[in-house]
Amino acid sequence: MELYKKSAHDLHDLLEKKEVTAVELADAFLERIDSIDSKLHAYITKTADTAMKAAKKADKKIAAEGKIPFLTGIPGAVKDNICTLGIRTTCASKMLDNFVPPYDAAVMDKIQKENAVILGKTNMDEFAMGGSTENSAFFPTHNPHNAEYVPGGSSGGSAAAVAGGLAAWALGSDTGGSIRQPASFCGIVGLKPTYGRVSRYGLVAYASSLDQIGPLTKDVTDCANILNVITGYDEKDSTSVKASSPDYTKSLVQDVKGLRIGIPAEYFVDGMDKEVAESIHMAINDFKAMGAEIIDISLPHTKYAVAAYYLLAPAEATTNLSRYDGVSYGERVNGDDIVSMMTNTRTEKFGSEVKRRIMMGNYALSAGYYDAYYLKALKIRTLVKEDYDKAFEKVDVILTPTAPTTAFKIGSMINDPLQMYLQDACTVPLNLAGLPGISLPCGVSSSGLPIGMQIIGKPLDEEGIIKAAYTYEQSKGFYKNIAEVTE
Repeated sequence: MELYKKSAHDLHDLLEKKEVTAVELADAFLERIDSIDSKLHAYITKTADTAMKAAKKADKKIAAEGKIPFLTGIPGAVKDNICTLGIRTTCASKMLDNFVPPYDAAVMDKIQKENAVILGKTNMDEFAMGGSTENSAFFPTHNPHNAEYVPGGSSGGSAAAVAGGLAAWALGSDTGGSIRQPASFCGIVGLKPTYGRVSRYGLVAYASSLDQIGPLTKDVTDCANILNVITGYDEKDSTSVKASSPDYTKSLVQDVKGLRIGIPAEYFVDGMDKEVAESIHMAINDFKAMGAEIIDISLPHTKYAVAAYYLLAPAEATTNLSRYDGVSYGERVNGDDIVSMMTNTRTEKFGSEVKRRIMMGNYALSAGYYDAYYLKALKIRTLVKEDYDKAFEKVDVILTPTAPTTAFKIGSMINDPLQMYLQDACTVPLNLAGLPGISLPCGVSSSGLPIGMQIIGKPLDEEGIIKAAYTYEQSKGFYKNIAEVTE
């Protein structure tokens, strides 16, 4: 039995039926990591000893109780910008190479209460700044479907771990598409919840008004179950939404009859891969055949979203990263005085993409340019949100591509930041508006690379997008297209 190929909900059933033990599961996934991760580089830090202790504890719980919480004994992985008590958390940066948090993030508290088994911390673009996981200070991660290609980013390590069978589930963070785009590139499911639905306490900040934690999983069922675990109001997070958390598994129903699905012309951007566009249009026809109503809509300010995002996010990053100076936080590099010490620290410990975004942010916030750039970007953000508000008066969900292309080759865009930023054209608008979005597989390119589609919901309507995604997934079965990574 190849346990690493199974979904988290299948493994949960096996544990409850006592057909397998949590220790056996942990062993299977740790063996998989030992044999495959040298090829994929999904993990920065592996926690085999901690995982085995957690598995033994889970087995005792299973023996005593029989009926167990969903994540009990299920091996998973956590993006390396989510604080984990006693486990190194680097944000894939030399600046935090030896940082070990003295506390758990709020989502980790919830996961630990379920007795989940954490296999390690996954690779990412440094401080979540990037869309390919090539901007890690340590090494790039490779796509399990073809190791010459990127897995997407910034949660590329989490996506590669799930797609490659190195974890049954994973957590990522999404500031401009960093859960959904790697999910699309790796042929798995990734969900960005409504802003404030999941606590950001313990998430190392990139852009605080945009960041959100969410799950990456093999299928929609796993996504719904993990969302049940991690959502909820948190008084430690001032942006947390005071809203009740429904049971998302009740939305795992195959029914889209009468569902009004909006199709925005603005998302089919110039330069979009032909096979991606064809797969999305086939999915639209599939939904129509299942009884959904397809409605053409317009989101006119979408074309300005990427430009606005790359002013707002770097501006927030500039502020958030100012604390990494070798005094307050970060690995120190000595100098002749405090100014040279701070300069040396930031010069040596930040990577080129992080420096680029710090400079962009400082420029946008500087005297004489604030009104022309940052303030104008804020106004565009409002207009983007208003576009969605108007659209949702006519439709229930919106269907778009997740990314304009399939995964691209490692090294092909790293020296062309503008082309890399344009990869975010389909995902960034949701972050600006704070909306929930899910990416799920909807096809495979002629070169064997996954194609993903995105379903966007109204604020706090994760149930709606889960129901639509589940209906499509079960009817088409693209989630069964497992990456066959060999040693």
